[in-house]
Amino acid sequence: MHIGPYRLSNRLILAPMAGVTDRPFRRLCRRYGAALAVSEMVSANPALRDDPRTLLRTDHVGEPGPYSVQILGNDPAAMAEAARINVDRGAQIIDINMGCPAKKVCNKAAGSALLQDETLVGRILEAVVGAVAVPVTLKIRTGWHPEHRNAPAIARIAQDSGIQAIAVHGRTRACAFAGEAEYRTIRQVKQSVGIPVIANGDIDSPDKAAAVLAETGADAIMIGRAALGRPWLFRAIAARLDGLRPVDAPVPAEVHAVMVEHLRELYALHGEYRGLRIARKHVAWYLRYLPCPPGFLALFNGLDSAARQLALIDTLFDPHRAGVAA
Repeated sequence: MHIGPYRLSNRLILAPMAGVTDRPFRRLCRRYGAALAVSEMVSANPALRDDPRTLLRTDHVGEPGPYSVQILGNDPAAMAEAARINVDRGAQIIDINMGCPAKKVCNKAAGSALLQDETLVGRILEAVVGAVAVPVTLKIRTGWHPEHRNAPAIARIAQDSGIQAIAVHGRTRACAFAGEAEYRTIRQVKQSVGIPVIANGDIDSPDKAAAVLAETGADAIMIGRAALGRPWLFRAIAARLDGLRPVDAPVPAEVHAVMVEHLRELYALHGEYRGLRIARKHVAWYLRYLPCPPGFLALFNGLDSAARQLALIDTLFDPHRAGVAA
């Protein structure tokens, strides 16, 4: 699959997730087989342009390219300027968010709320595509309500505007993340346009990935929440799609090394104060797939230093070191 001049190594993409897909997590998922990892969404609001957290969201030091940065907003001129600025800062692909269902986003008529205004969608897409020389992609939902699934129409607008790939989450804005994703609309999108189509939603196993590709005819799949706490899911799915033997789950030593590396990179990128807090949710996700003593997560969340967090993680894999984290 190609996005503009970039040929992806496979058909697996890490979905942009606010508060999650920072550089440490993107790097892990790329290492385990994601061909592309999209940044957290970056607001087009000029007041936030030089905010330290905005700059961290688009820090790609040490990552393999291409670098994809997602922008969010509802004003064509502001979105165009945000695209230009992020390209100047190193973005090689600009992704436009029209899929986020969060109330704080939709209440500002951004994200998936834009799907109700196809004219404005076209204006935004044309403005962004015209503003930059790099490929522009789009992420949407199937519509704004189960009775109004207009993703095929949006996809045709996107193609006509010069968008070079479109990712579709198999739920509407009204559905948020409730219920099951549906893929019939994604198949309709694929049949409606000639640009690459990426299927997203509830893809949580190698078999599900293969089934969704078969059902939708999509060119690639995008994985989001299912990768939390198990970035190695990309490796397993890649093997399945390539017709290779199933990949074994990582051994405890590998999981231990990944968790320690992940936490260390969080501290380094965000600083110890914020890194400690961001680590809590990632460790909670890892623990869903690990044997864990009662009260472990509560104990971890109460620790006040990076050294103590790391020491407690060690005890998960070597109980004889339990005294170190006390």
